[in-house]
Amino acid sequence: MAAATSTAFGSRLLPSAARATSALSLSSRSFSSSPSSSLKCLRSSPLVSHLFLNQKRSSVCLSARGFSAASTPKGSASDPEQLKSAREDIKELLNTTFCHPILAGSHVESNPTPHDLMRTNYGLDHLTYPSWVRLGWHDAGTYNKNIEEWPQRGGANGSLRFEVELKHGANAGLVNALKLLQPIKEKYSGLTYADLFQLASATAVEEAGGPKIPMKYGRIDVSGPEQCPEEGRLPAAGPPSPADHLREVFYRMGLNDKEIVALSGAHTLGRSRPERSGWGKPETKYTKDGPGAPGGQSWTVKWLKFDNSYFKDIKERKDEDLLVLPTDAILFDDPSFRVYAEKYAEDQEAFFKDYAEAHAKLSNLGAKFDPPEGIVIDGSSKPAPEKFVAAKYSTGKRELSEAMKQKIRAEYEAIGGSPDKPLQSNYFLNIMIVIAVLAFLTSLVGN
Repeated sequence: MAAATSTAFGSRLLPSAARATSALSLSSRSFSSSPSSSLKCLRSSPLVSHLFLNQKRSSVCLSARGFSAASTPKGSASDPEQLKSAREDIKELLNTTFCHPILAGSHVESNPTPHDLMRTNYGLDHLTYPSWVRLGWHDAGTYNKNIEEWPQRGGANGSLRFEVELKHGANAGLVNALKLLQPIKEKYSGLTYADLFQLASATAVEEAGGPKIPMKYGRIDVSGPEQCPEEGRLPAAGPPSPADHLREVFYRMGLNDKEIVALSGAHTLGRSRPERSGWGKPETKYTKDGPGAPGGQSWTVKWLKFDNSYFKDIKERKDEDLLVLPTDAILFDDPSFRVYAEKYAEDQEAFFKDYAEAHAKLSNLGAKFDPPEGIVIDGSSKPAPEKFVAAKYSTGKRELSEAMKQKIRAEYEAIGGSPDKPLQSNYFLNIMIVIAVLAFLTSLVGN
């Protein structure tokens, strides 16, 4: 999405709200106040910085072991109730007007607000929507489908919290996103970093007006920096052959052309700053006054709203104040990509549907879940059993006889089933097996 407040997956995956700050270490006073007061002093606005734009590296002063908040025991999954509570805190951070980022860059008076202090200490003068979306993308986007072993295969495993990975060029500025989430991690020790990154990413999209992401949780964290993936797995913004590059990177993750285009649509949020990513203008008529720290170049006019305007604007290319990267332009130049880009430019509902599915898929890449099926915090992940319809179980093109239907129904109802009371499919299968065996034996006796 963009540098500073936007940058893409490694340069392309998600908005990067990277900020080149020096000596960003967690001091003892970083979050000395209570968790609740810490949350109230953090504010961000719906902006998804360039999802995957390489940004200039910031000086990261973290220990090799990464952030030192109370961590979830190795091999344990996140607590469902803590996930729900953490999501509410994330929403508060994203939407609290008490620390609106429009104040960023303003004069700090003698009685600084909590946000002033956060900005002064950590350089947090950018909006968090983009950086959190990018954080989730970059943790998951290192996945390599050709490697079976966990965690060598990369993916959503929380490895991005370690200094060695934060120093990768594509992750410049993400230390700020981590600092903003740190009070939540400290408050909810039952959450893994892997889950927290993905929870923040999905929530940021939703709070910016985007679709509801069908997420699951229970990701296990890697235990140390030696388990981080090597640098170079994330996309670049201006490769010599954009289409080939995007396919090489995303196909390695197991994603297809439709998913590449859908995920690119997250650039509807955010802006790119040339001093951080090397891309974009210093400022435009859409960014010169903020919100947040002024400047940078956005992909869309309303760059704080998640919608399908990215595809419309790239298709028209009429406004020189809007950013179009080589990896953006190729979406309408490449025949296969263009099919989906044209569709999304015309149909926001279709874009939202495909984006939500692609985002959820990306968030699961390489992850190791406990329990294996994951944890769903928005209702049941299991579909309701189908109602009984005897004709549905006909063989070939031949309809079951009425006598056979009645026999099946009698067996079905004998064990508690009814048209309005779905039965577990394995019970029904057992009935069919018994009937088939009886029919076979009857035919043998008849012969």
